[in-house]
Parts: sequence; structure tokens; C-alpha cells
Amino acid sequence: MTPMTPFIILAASMTSQIVTPVIILGAMGLIFGLVLAFAAKVFTVTVDPRVEQIISVLPGANCGACGSAGCSGYADSVVNGGAPCNLCAPGGAAVAKAIAGIMGTEAGAVEKKVAVIHCSSGGRDNTKWKYAYKGIESCLSAASIAGGPNSCSWGCIGFNDCVKACMFGAISIDESGMRVIDPEKCTACGACVKACPRKLIELVPLKNSVHIKCSSQDKGPLARQSCGNEKPCLGCGICSRKCPVQAITIENNLARIDYAKCVNCGICATVCPSGAILDLLGGRRKKAEINGELCIGCTICAKSCPVEAISGEAKQAHKIDRDKCVGCEVCVGKCPKQAIKMT
Repeated sequence: MTPMTPFIILAASMTSQIVTPVIILGAMGLIFGLVLAFAAKVFTVTVDPRVEQIISVLPGANCGACGSAGCSGYADSVVNGGAPCNLCAPGGAAVAKAIAGIMGTEAGAVEKKVAVIHCSSGGRDNTKWKYAYKGIESCLSAASIAGGPNSCSWGCIGFNDCVKACMFGAISIDESGMRVIDPEKCTACGACVKACPRKLIELVPLKNSVHIKCSSQDKGPLARQSCGNEKPCLGCGICSRKCPVQAITIENNLARIDYAKCVNCGICATVCPSGAILDLLGGRRKKAEINGELCIGCTICAKSCPVEAISGEAKQAHKIDRDKCVGCEVCVGKCPKQAIKMT
């Protein structure tokens, strides 16, 4: 045996100890890899390519207005759950049409909506305070302490949770600290609705221009005492009695508008003794006018007019009393000959 023999034996032994585990680990890795490859092929979940196509046309806001957990969830619910193509509020009609094209269906009508704040107080200069709030500047936090710092326990607290929640910059603050919604920027995603702890914000059809700007359920004298701008709803019911289409009801000392019935006549705003009803059209409301050459005297318009502003004999051209006309446009939609226009 040479002097180097022990070292050769030791080296061979060490090589055997290293190589054997490596071979075993390699074999195990190969086996596991084959098993995983087989499992991936057997248990693979086929993703409908339309899901990715729909995701690509969605705005990516992930606002949840569609009722799903983000845009990918909505895309999956359209393809695999039968959800309508027109639920994406930020995308509007254009996105609904694109989704319908992918699905090979009709998009359906998309009614543009906008957020409305049912409170006309909340600014620095038109809110009465019960105490000086020094906590976290959040409406949710402030509302949890003694009912909130403002005297009206139904009104806007004013710490702008709605502003912070809006992803589209549609809510701003004016000079008096009031929150103002820009209808052009508002996508009706509903984020501000969820953020307001007092549920003062509602999504309403953009075509509606008359709104109750109060949410107080206090009785008249107490409501007037608590409201900073002294324009609370008194629950008097005058607006309800004067509404020609019975679109206003009084519930818990508060007037509420059924927007499905409202014809935007604005009569309620003119008779409200406290000024709690906002009429965006004001004096800019158009009046209906009948084209005598097109009118066939079918009387449909006269029967549908909520204020009886249209008169005329059957089979003769009708006329509209412009002093009575409130510009609701009901007759325009009812006329089968398109003989009525707004001027």
C-alpha cells in the first residue's frame, strides 16, 4: 500500500456520499415534475377567452358599482354567471356596447345616473355645532361620538369622507365648505354613497332635476332649529299635495321623491315654504308647443297631461296653454305623430 492509498480511499468514500444523494434528489425531482405536469394537464381549468376580452374593455376602476368584486369579477360574472352587459357605471353605454359585442348580445339601455347629496348644510358657514370635535377628521369617526358634532343629527358632518372616496374627482368643496358634485365627472360608481355614514347620498337619473336637499326626520320646529342654513324639510306635505303626478310622499316628517314618477315640473320647489327642494332648471324650463299641421287630434296628449294644459276637440288640432304648461315633456313622449316639441 502506497502512502497515498488512504487519501484515495477517503476521496472515493466522500465522492460516493455526495453523488448518491444528488442522484436520489435528481430522480425525486424528475418524478415530482412529471407528477405536477400530469396534474396540471388533468386538472387544468379552461378560462373562457371572453373574460380577458371583457377585462380589456372595462375602465379598470374596480369600484364595485356592478355588484362584483372588481372588474375581473364582473367580467367573469358576465361570461359565466349571466350578468347583464350594462352594469359598469363608469364605462357607461360605450363599455356596455363593447361587452355586448364580445358576448354577441344586445347591450340594453344604460340610464346615466349621478350622485345627489340630500343635505344643503355641512359647510363651515351653515352648520350649527354642539361641541368642538378634536378627533380624527372622518365623518364615520365623528358620527360615533355623541351622535356627531353638528346639531342636526341627520345632516352632513363635513369631514369629506365622500370626497376622499371618489376616485374620479367628481366631488369638490366650494368657498363655504359645501360639497359639490360635478355631473360631468360623476360616474355613479356609488363609492361616495357607501362612504357617507349618514346615508345622505343617492344615485339618481341624470335627467331628473328636482331634489329634496334635506334628510332630517325631525319635526318642523326642531328641524329648523337644528339646521344651519334654516332650509330643512318641515314635513308639511304641501309639495306632496301640489305634485301633479303624486311623485312625492311624506315619510317620517320628510318629503321623498319617487324619481320613476317625477316629471321635473318643479312645482314642488315653488311651493316649498322652507326652500328645501332644489330645482336645477329653475326659470329655464321649456314649454310644449303643438304643430297644428302634424296634430291629428287623437287626444292622447290631452289625456296624459298632468296639469290639464292641453285642450281641443277630437280629430282637430289641439292647443297648449303655456301658462299652465310646466314643461314636464310627458306629452312629447306620448304623441304618436311627434307633433309636439319643447320651445
